[in-house]
Amino acid sequence: MTTNIAFEIIQKYEPIEEGLQQDKELAPGCKTTTPLSMPDNALVKGCRCLEIDCWDGSRNEPVVYHGYTLTSKILFKTVIQSIQKYAFITSDYPVVLSLENHCSPSQQEVMADILQSVFGDALLSDMLDDYPDKLPSPKALKFKILVRNKKIGSLRETRERKGSDKHGQVEEYEEIDQDVDDEIKESKALAILEDDSQKEAGAINAAGLPLFRRRRVKVAMALSDLVIYTKAEKFISFQHSRLYQQFNESNSIGESEARKLSKLKGHEFILHTSKFITRIYPKATRTDSSNFNPQEFWNIGCQMVALNFQTPGLPMDLQNGKFLDNGCSGYILKPHFLRDIKTEFNPNETPKDIDPVTLTIRLISGIQLPPSNHSSSNKADTLVVLEIFGVPNDHVKRQTRVIKRNALCPRWNETFTFIIQVPELALIRFVVENQGLITGNEFLGQYTLPVLCMNKGYRHVPLFSKMGESLEPAALFIYVWYVR
Repeated sequence: MTTNIAFEIIQKYEPIEEGLQQDKELAPGCKTTTPLSMPDNALVKGCRCLEIDCWDGSRNEPVVYHGYTLTSKILFKTVIQSIQKYAFITSDYPVVLSLENHCSPSQQEVMADILQSVFGDALLSDMLDDYPDKLPSPKALKFKILVRNKKIGSLRETRERKGSDKHGQVEEYEEIDQDVDDEIKESKALAILEDDSQKEAGAINAAGLPLFRRRRVKVAMALSDLVIYTKAEKFISFQHSRLYQQFNESNSIGESEARKLSKLKGHEFILHTSKFITRIYPKATRTDSSNFNPQEFWNIGCQMVALNFQTPGLPMDLQNGKFLDNGCSGYILKPHFLRDIKTEFNPNETPKDIDPVTLTIRLISGIQLPPSNHSSSNKADTLVVLEIFGVPNDHVKRQTRVIKRNALCPRWNETFTFIIQVPELALIRFVVENQGLITGNEFLGQYTLPVLCMNKGYRHVPLFSKMGESLEPAALFIYVWYVR
């Protein structure tokens, strides 16, 4: 008699130091932060990029809250102290603080003082000697906090000012007005108002091209000089970035504009992200803190895809699964075809030089599956949905038959085969449900992981709740096999 022993399904990789030396070619787990979701929970989960929405507060104390909403306000200092406490519990690799800065220059100086006093030497406030003109690796920035904000002047000018008294020093810079229409702003034929004599947004020049005002923004030099390798620069167009964008400048692009660009100019988008850190943020209409599907932006190489960690659901399941890779360090190396500046890859087209994976999964049984909220005797009608996420051509969903009135040890013994064209970008999600004929199926538990992180053979698949909590000992018993 032989006995099959099931092991964990995820390969427990340690962080690959060689991979972590690939400059800007790594993707940190990224989130948006609101006062209703303090950053400690996200940092413990491995998040490496936090967005902080900063506003002027009373008594010259900057506050953090979601602007123009009824959310509560938290002192900026309190948020920074929380970050300092939890930043490196899960991972040694750098944390980026992306400041949505709406503060006056005087309160920006207060922010700078708080950042320096709380973080101390952990705050990166000068370029590394070995990296004067290129981005350091995450390995070189271990245990460092990086500030992402608007910046005045060059890194060399920042070094020359180091140690000087910057109190009261304020500089202005100009940028295109925030309300420029995305489609027009992306156009190569963009004209910008050069003076205040042309006051009407939407006016046209002699050639009939749209004109838009520049706006002046004030930045306290004390805060500006804390921005080193993560300078926030407004995105205008891919052509503009190729011509003018510097190595330490990164762009933030709204999800709607990014989605449009990925469909119309997917190849150009990938070439852009192969050179510059690119952050995608939720559209303003997501007032309920809902999330978009991050997979479509990982497919084009975006390094920072911002999600609301406090909102459970499919997007967060994909986020948590994606960053199981590389030892849960919060950084993963992008596939070679998203790093090569000569790449021809486009996720919306069939790859030319493909190396597909044929993945076979035999879903054998369930083990002490979570009880249904609609049954006190654990008599759920259980089924399992298997779904592949990746490039559009790889997206597929399959499901087992329903096992009636059994969540304790249901047995399916069904085999599924998936041909995955771009396995480097693919995730697989197992979802256990209780069949509901009237109200729809009830979610019982899920597990998501990268396809190429799956171990072969007999495996246990652990299950997690909608809130991301372990449901141990609940699990699925499967057999995994794949070939390339």
